[in-house]
Amino acid sequence: MTEIKDKPLQIFLDELASKAPTPGGGSAAALMGAQSAALTSMVCNLTVGKPKFAEVEADMQALLAKSESLRERLTAMIQADVDVFDRLMAAYGLPKEKDEQKAARSEAIQAALKEATEVPLACAGLCAEAVALSRIAAEKGNPGVISDAGVAAMAAYAGLKSAALNVYINAGSLKDRSLAESKLAELEALLQGAEGAVEEIYGIVKAKL
Repeated sequence: MTEIKDKPLQIFLDELASKAPTPGGGSAAALMGAQSAALTSMVCNLTVGKPKFAEVEADMQALLAKSESLRERLTAMIQADVDVFDRLMAAYGLPKEKDEQKAARSEAIQAALKEATEVPLACAGLCAEAVALSRIAAEKGNPGVISDAGVAAMAAYAGLKSAALNVYINAGSLKDRSLAESKLAELEALLQGAEGAVEEIYGIVKAKL
């Protein structure tokens, strides 16, 4: 089966709009993050190698390596969200006529829900990283493409907030409330750290326009 990342954009959007449950919001969140990383890379590529930006050359080269690595990881998350949702649906589809079947089904559902909580939480974490990288692009990148650094920050934040919704919905169904609260605490830390940062980055970019 062709992975989502290898499909034409129009096909992905058609599938996103269809009645099919996947791809869905989780994949869209990962795509937002991947677009953020790509835009940060764009700012880097339009900064490195230019004599007038020689003083930030090393910083932008390092940033480019990080943003490209992040873009690869976030792109992989697009398919990861589909895969974990499919496993969750498979667990819900297990037989439940007999008591032992009900017990096995419940255990499988909880295991899948745990994974379905961890995957978007990981995506949220990567999007938070994308926010941080966009700040460097905004502060040190070529002023001619500074607006793209701003879009990178906003895309990363949209991806983070979107992934958070999937964490909330799946964590809410976990029977292990200690685990659920731990995951939600991790998420809240990411959200709190990014919210102020995004506003600051937006302000940095706007001031340079």
